[in-house]
Amino acid sequence: MQLLARHEPVIRGYLRSLVSRAADVDELLPDVALVAWRKFAELHEPEAFPRWACVIARYEALRFRRDRARDRLVLDEAVIAKLADEGAGETPLRARQMAALEVCVDGLPAERRDLLLACYATETAIKDVAAQTGRTVDGLYQLLRRIRVDVQRCVEGTLKQETSS
Repeated sequence: MQLLARHEPVIRGYLRSLVSRAADVDELLPDVALVAWRKFAELHEPEAFPRWACVIARYEALRFRRDRARDRLVLDEAVIAKLADEGAGETPLRARQMAALEVCVDGLPAERRDLLLACYATETAIKDVAAQTGRTVDGLYQLLRRIRVDVQRCVEGTLKQETSS
């Protein structure tokens, strides 16, 4: 359970590359967790958990697709397989990106961090956050843009520093 909790953002991101809607990811993630729980004895190296869980996610996404084959917005199975293969190779990079993002968000001044999390980590509408913070909606969007640029620069710098070390 600790491995699943630690690597959930990576697995969630991988699933998002395989299915068209965020709600589908929410539906698939518990299935992936259940299969991983049942098959955990087959995992011999805990550090390989993210890649192993993404393989499970791939098969769950394929099953999900077959179950919804009548939906006309479903991708061809060969396309899903190609996306899954490409996404699996990116799992270590995504894990580093998520770790850098967490460090960079944690490093923001408290007011900016709280504002960012209020806008993106909850279902609260931007207009409601603007009202709660005494800002205009346009002003809030401008501030969020500046915060995102700062976070992006921080993440890129952190990743660049990792690769040069």
